[in-house]
Amino acid sequence: MRVPLCLSANVSSSGLFEGRRHTRLKMSQRRRSSIWVHFSRKENSKAKCSICQKVISFKSGSTNNLHRHLKTQHPTVQVTGLRAEPDSDNNSDTDVSIASSASTSESTAASDPTGPTTLPSQARPKRQTSISQYLPPVLTPLRQEKIDEELAKMIATDFQPFSIVEDTGFKKYSQAINPSYIPPSRKTLAKKVTDMYDRETASLKRRVSKVPAVCLTTDCWTSRTTESYMSVTCHFIEDFHVASCLLDCFEFSERHTADNIAQQLLSVAAEWGVDKKVVCCLTDNAPNVTKAIQTIGWMHLPCLAHTINLVVRDALKAPKPIIDKVKEAVEYFHRSTVGARKLKETQLQMKMEELRPKQDCPTRWNSTYYMLKSFIASKNAIISTLAVTNAPVRHLSQEEWTTVQELCTILQPFEEVTVELSAESYLTASKVIVLARGLQRATVDFRRNITTAAAQGVINSLCASMSTRFHKIHANHILADTAALDPRFKRMAFPDGRTADETFQRLSTAAARISSGTPIQQQPAVEGPEGAGSGAGSIVWSYFHEEVAGTVEARNPTADAVMEV
Repeated sequence: MRVPLCLSANVSSSGLFEGRRHTRLKMSQRRRSSIWVHFSRKENSKAKCSICQKVISFKSGSTNNLHRHLKTQHPTVQVTGLRAEPDSDNNSDTDVSIASSASTSESTAASDPTGPTTLPSQARPKRQTSISQYLPPVLTPLRQEKIDEELAKMIATDFQPFSIVEDTGFKKYSQAINPSYIPPSRKTLAKKVTDMYDRETASLKRRVSKVPAVCLTTDCWTSRTTESYMSVTCHFIEDFHVASCLLDCFEFSERHTADNIAQQLLSVAAEWGVDKKVVCCLTDNAPNVTKAIQTIGWMHLPCLAHTINLVVRDALKAPKPIIDKVKEAVEYFHRSTVGARKLKETQLQMKMEELRPKQDCPTRWNSTYYMLKSFIASKNAIISTLAVTNAPVRHLSQEEWTTVQELCTILQPFEEVTVELSAESYLTASKVIVLARGLQRATVDFRRNITTAAAQGVINSLCASMSTRFHKIHANHILADTAALDPRFKRMAFPDGRTADETFQRLSTAAARISSGTPIQQQPAVEGPEGAGSGAGSIVWSYFHEEVAGTVEARNPTADAVMEV
């Protein structure tokens, strides 16, 4: 039986109405607003903030109160991920969309009764374009915190002032990178750096507490503002790698007596829990610091680089008139723009490298070496420029130029050793004895090729000073033990077999005590050898290589295998 068209239309209209009502009820129960990411529903009309745990009331399904709370109490939190909540009831847009879709379906069915009918549940309403789609992406709180953390690391690593966040250029730079990023205030940044310092300090204390032995280095100095400071650095082996950390650097306004220095060192070591783990303490050759280490009872090692500095500075007193002439010419080229420009033009005409003479520092001998080296490298250009510009400086004679050249040759091995001593990624104590002997031999050999009296005086002073400071260097147990244990040296590091035998006997006894579980009593080092670092240079190392080559006999693979077994 065919149903009348009017009855069929009524049935369709009634079914459409029921479907629309069911869809409206279903959609009204869903939490379609992205605000619910930060809230949890407690009751029918109350929600709890997941950030501050505050309960907020909302009525008639509207989330305006929730949005208002998030905007006023948590302005840095951004609501993203879902469609934004409208100002009025959150069901209005959906109802309009569904009703609009239903009306479209009805009109389509009425206009084409023979075609397929689309049910309301299958309708896909088109999402309305939101203004948030045209705005730059906002930063999440986690991303904001990460950027602030990296900014604090930059401040600490590059020694930047906290006020950099208030500079106009920095603000524009940050805005250009991400317009949504708001730099922290100066006070907030300072607190963040302080918190970072506390975390790093706790982490370092945990690392230091796990190592059985440490070595300390300390130094005192005065700043340009005449403020005195003292620093203490800790060195240890961690997972077969050398590790170093600064324990403290503080203003030391008290008198630099041995007792005051000892008290400060013990205070820092006790704070970090290493006062019972110190194997040795490396310092300069200052008498008050040396006495302070002896008062504490730690083994003391004087710095070899500082010892070389004292040796060379004393030796350079003989040719001081010649060095003063060089310094006058260098200062002229640094203060006179005409002289500096003319020197550069002369170097270009002579097809020489453009080198500006370097000035020296009175407290660093190697700066004097660099000044003499750069001066002799531009010898012809400097002579020509001084003559053309009629500079008011004293000119060097030919013999004085020869003296400068010979001084550079004499000081080269000392500079090479000093550079090697500045290494931070590897240990250098095992090379001290070898390099001290190499410097002495190199200086003696230079004596045969020196032609000027001033350079000869430098040679004599260097030899005498090194004989005084290095004559017992092999008697230092730490330096001798490290040299013997280094597979590159072993017995070759010692000047005679008797010293080598004593060292290896001492090491064998210590190894036996370790294997038997007997604690090893630390023996005081013999003071006198002033060297605790090492360096390598082609001139110095050449003597050691020649000595090793003279002791190596010709062998075959079979003999090597037998010796190895």
